[in-house]
Amino acid sequence: MPSIAENVAAVRARVDSAAQGRRVLLVAASKMNDAARVKEAVAAGVDACGENRVQELVEKNAGHAYDGAPLHFIGHLQKNKIKYLVGVADLIESVDSEELVELIDRRAGRLGLTQDILLEVNIGREAAKSGLAPEELLKTVEFAAAKPNIRLRGLMAIPPVTATPDGARPYFAAMRELFIDIAGKKYDNTSMDFLSMGMSGDFEAAIAEGANMVRVGSAIFGARDYSRPQGR
Repeated sequence: MPSIAENVAAVRARVDSAAQGRRVLLVAASKMNDAARVKEAVAAGVDACGENRVQELVEKNAGHAYDGAPLHFIGHLQKNKIKYLVGVADLIESVDSEELVELIDRRAGRLGLTQDILLEVNIGREAAKSGLAPEELLKTVEFAAAKPNIRLRGLMAIPPVTATPDGARPYFAAMRELFIDIAGKKYDNTSMDFLSMGMSGDFEAAIAEGANMVRVGSAIFGARDYSRPQGR
């Protein structure tokens, strides 16, 4: 079985090939992997670590799992968990409502800092998934732009599951168009730096359609063991 370092090298090679000279950040999605394994990924040179669950993030952060790499929160964001993330996560990728923007801004203001966020878009309009509807996005961007303790850095999406990676390309392409449109409007407190889309099964298709940040879990750490107890 390949080591985490070998997996990171293999994924990085695939990312670079798909990027064709563009810079694409590799985020290690480390859900259900302990601090030691996360440290291996950091040592192997991933660009950031991404956690889906606040409880895991807090526990692993206390164990210095992420030392040497930026920390992203990439899971569904609950209002009561914001206090654990603002000022701890370098980037909160999964902000999907004006209410969350407001609460993050308030918390950041109390701490005297600016919190970087991405807005999550439900590009496939799936009822079971979180994220802003595409038609709600501009209104939420304008809302975020007016907040003094928020810096909007871009967009994130998880497209519908398709039979092949190329099946997701229309969704990735639609995200790219939204990203370009918002970048062209030059809102305050907004620097459209990151288009985060693509995971282990489809990151090459996402990169081909414009992603400059991919969130890769199983291709780095191996298949997750869902028989183990799961944190929140």
